[in-house]
Amino acid sequence: MTTFPSTPHINLLDDIGFGKTVLLPGDPLRARFIAENFLENPVLVNNVRGVNGHTGYYKGVKVSVMATGMGMPAMGIYSHELFNTFGVENIIRVGSAGSIQEHIHLYDLVIGQGACTDSNWAAQFHLPGTFAPIASWELVAEAVKAARANGATYHVGNLNSSDVFYGDHAGVPEGLDSVYGLKKMGVLALEMEAAALYMNAARYGKRGLCICTISDHVLTGEQTTAEERQNSFTTMMRVALDVAVAMENK
Repeated sequence: MTTFPSTPHINLLDDIGFGKTVLLPGDPLRARFIAENFLENPVLVNNVRGVNGHTGYYKGVKVSVMATGMGMPAMGIYSHELFNTFGVENIIRVGSAGSIQEHIHLYDLVIGQGACTDSNWAAQFHLPGTFAPIASWELVAEAVKAARANGATYHVGNLNSSDVFYGDHAGVPEGLDSVYGLKKMGVLALEMEAAALYMNAARYGKRGLCICTISDHVLTGEQTTAEERQNSFTTMMRVALDVAVAMENK
């Protein structure tokens, strides 16, 4: 009986393993959508806790896609295990984010050059002062090329990775005081995973990038549906897969 590598959260099911680059959406259904609609001959390689992981081929390059769920602890677990046990070199989060700038609209792409955060994630590394989580420049550069080639409307800049989705804003007008602070500092959008990915990639000498599709606009109240977030963010998916192809021999 063949025994494949395993961790507490990934039980490899097939000897195809993981590609050099793995796309990590939060939603297991989005992971399955990418595998079924973009990958040739996708194989289920993980299903621990129902977290679907698939490996297949895109433009002849082996690529994997697996869900993470929501939040930095989950992203931290999966990125750590993929980087350190399964030989993955590049992780690209393909997620949703909320715009906090008037010029960034629903379905625009945000390429996260950096990730501000309210998380205590960096404390484990025992660093002096404040660490600035940033994406891999190689992945950012390839993502910009791919976004242009795919005709995407895209923006490059800071994300804010928060541990809080439902904040306690009692007594604060509109509950947006912290958002306005981030907005005036040029932060583009809010999400919940990139900072942990960037710090883990830095720690283990790997590459990380977060590409998000704007699913809602914090200032205007516009938003997409759960089904739209699952199935219609195809431009982001193509951009991330093209980055995987470009990075195969780097």
